[in-house]
Parts: sequence; structure tokens; C-alpha cells
Amino acid sequence: MKKLVTRGLLGLSLLYIMSVSCSSGDGGENPPTVVTPEPSTELDNLNLPAGFSISYFAQNVRNARSLTRSDDGKVVFASNRQSSITILIDDDLNGEAETTLSINGLNTPNGVVFHNGDLYVAEVSRILKFADILNNLQNPGTPEVIYDQLPTEEHHGWKFIAIGPDNKLYVPIGAPCNICLENNQVFSTISRMDLDGSNFEIYAHGVRNSVGFDWHPATNELWFTENGADGLGDERPNCELNHAPQAGLHFGFPFWHSPNVADPTFGDRFPASDFEGAKFGFEPHSAPLGARFYTGDMFPEGYRNNLIVAQHGSWNRTPAAGHTGYKLTLVELTNNQVTGSSTLISGWLNETTNQFWGRPVDVLEMPDGSLLISDDFSSSVYRLTYSN
Repeated sequence: MKKLVTRGLLGLSLLYIMSVSCSSGDGGENPPTVVTPEPSTELDNLNLPAGFSISYFAQNVRNARSLTRSDDGKVVFASNRQSSITILIDDDLNGEAETTLSINGLNTPNGVVFHNGDLYVAEVSRILKFADILNNLQNPGTPEVIYDQLPTEEHHGWKFIAIGPDNKLYVPIGAPCNICLENNQVFSTISRMDLDGSNFEIYAHGVRNSVGFDWHPATNELWFTENGADGLGDERPNCELNHAPQAGLHFGFPFWHSPNVADPTFGDRFPASDFEGAKFGFEPHSAPLGARFYTGDMFPEGYRNNLIVAQHGSWNRTPAAGHTGYKLTLVELTNNQVTGSSTLISGWLNETTNQFWGRPVDVLEMPDGSLLISDDFSSSVYRLTYSN
């Protein structure tokens, strides 16, 4: 039975939890203390705006990470950063998956995208394609390898992928380190290629580690999250939201970590003005990952064409500073400028006790306008809905 929590105009008397920060964050070297609430109460810990409700689309989805879906929303694919893809089937479209299947034997399959009947999967060093996947869910067979020249380094090797308005496959290639200046120019970039793996090129440079991006529905321009460096202090640098309207831009890493944080080793080589500045700064070490523009009709009008970002949560902060992230954030845009931000969901982290029970990773809009949210710690996929 799925658990449903609703926040009406009068709200509920629940513990209020704030969330915060950025960092390499998509790691977990020294995470906060973990608590596992009773299953009957865990969703009660989440704070939602009035009118929103949250339930489980699926549970026991091991380390649920990136999300993609069939065009009708009946089949959802969830990666798990280990060795398999989970297939979640909601045949009756009631907002809860009834059937779970898996594709096994993969190498860290973090990125997934469904396109024209095919499922593309990003491993650490390869891009795979499962052709005609919906007609082969029970036996997907051996995938086609469309590209196998990606670096094999596992540090920041988990790859989010998406297909842009230009019908090209975009693949971020993170830095193989916390902070370093690599001779291989393919590191710290967002690359793109044709859907058959040909015409590989670097689209954006100086990107330390992006694990989420999307294109503005009106302008078709790329926006991406970026995880900032660790080890430079509790309160710096900010994690970033960046805008890449064209190919060839450089976003500063490893020379500058934000317009006001020069790298101690490399920062004297170029002025900050040589690079593209962030459009928005998330809290330091809060690890913004999945980012999608909301275009549906279910949520209030203020959500339309604005970004919903999953902040995975920090680890590289001292206990006295407390942790940040562990929330969903709405980022409002007007004419390519950020005009506001607000917390959409918080409560996976208790700021007072520094304990957490979930870590949001990706978000995915469904055909009815509801929003799926993956959680690689609680191994869940949530469904967020709104009713006026």
C-alpha cells in the first residue's frame, strides 16, 4: 500500500526541517548520521507547499538515480549506479508501478534516456542502446555499443545523459579528481554526439561535474547544474546553475570555482572575467543534481517553464557548520536571468540533529503533469502531485 501525504492550506503540525549546501556532493565520503524512520511515518517528515501531495511511485528501487520514461508514462526506467537498470511499469496509470523488471550486467549505468522507442544508457566509459525496448522488456537482449571512447576514470565517472533539441546526445565528463588541471581536454566538459555515436565534440569546457541539465522550453538553450569543489571551506564555493546557449563557452574550472573564489593553485593564471559566470549559486556543498524545466498543467502557473532541481546533499562540511541540500528547489527564470528561488520539498534532512533518511537525485515530469523524484538512499521513487 502506498503512503500518501498531503499539505493543504491549513497544513499539518509536523517537524519543520530545513535543508542546504553544495559540494562534490555526489559522493558520500563522510555523510551525516543516518536514521531510518518507520515506513508508516517517513513521508510525514517531508514539508510541501499548500495543495501538494506526495506518495510512492515505487519502493525498493535499489539506489534509484536517473529517470526517463516512455512517451505515455506507463514505463519508467531508473538507473542505480551499480550494475542494473530498473524498469517500473504502471499499466493502469494510477500513479503507482505494479510491475518491476531489471536489466542486469551493466557497469555503473547512471545515465538513461528513452528516445524514439530506444533506451540509451551511459556507463562509465560507454554509451549503449537497447533498440525497441518497449517490445522487449522481458528480454532486452544485448545492447548496441554506440560509443566506447569515454574515459575509464571512475571519479566523477557517473554520467547523466539527455537528448537535446538538436537531436544530439549530450554527455558530461567530470573531472577525475577534486581539483586538477588535466592534459586530456575531454575532462571537465559537457560533450555531445550524434545518436549513432558519430561526430563527437566538446560543447562546454570548465565544468567540474554536472549530473543534470535540461533545455529551456521556449529558447531551446541548455541549463546545467554543477557541483563545486571540496576542501575549500564550509561556506565556499557555491554549487552552480549555469547557462550555455552556444557551444564553446568555458565555465572556469579549475581556475575559478565561482566568480569570487579563485583556486589556490590555478587561480592566478586567468582573470575570472575570462569565464562564464554562474546564473545562480546554490548553497556550498549541497550537490544539485537532476534539473528539469516544468512544462505541465498540474502544478500552479508559477512553476511553468521554471527549473525544479534535486539537491542531493552535502558531506564536505564540518559538524559545526551542519549539512546542506537534501531538498527540491524551484528556480525561477525570466529572460535568461534567475529572478527567484524557493524550496519545493524539504525534510529528508533534519538540520537540528544532522540526520537524514533520503537523498533526492533526479526529477521527471509525467504526461499528467505530476513529478517523479528518485532517491538513491531510500531506494524509492516518489510521485508529487498538486490539487487546488
